[in-house]
Amino acid sequence: MRAREGQSAALEQELRALVVPTRREPGCIAYELHRSAERPGLFLLHEIWASREDHARHFETSHMKRWAQSKLGLLDSREASFWTRLA
Repeated sequence: MRAREGQSAALEQELRALVVPTRREPGCIAYELHRSAERPGLFLLHEIWASREDHARHFETSHMKRWAQSKLGLLDSREASFWTRLA
């Protein structure tokens, strides 16, 4: 995720607010927030879920519904991809 100009601190605050409640969700194995060491407005959420269904339910939580509204003014761009662990 890339913050809009001047929104890096606000984006980080919003993303940090997602960590604890998400880690408590059923099926959440890992939920880690990272900030680029070279580009401070760039953030990465590395998530591991027990199933795609658990991940889908994640978006129905109150903290994710709040995030859905907040992100509109904070993000310049966002990219998501799904991966399958091989080893």
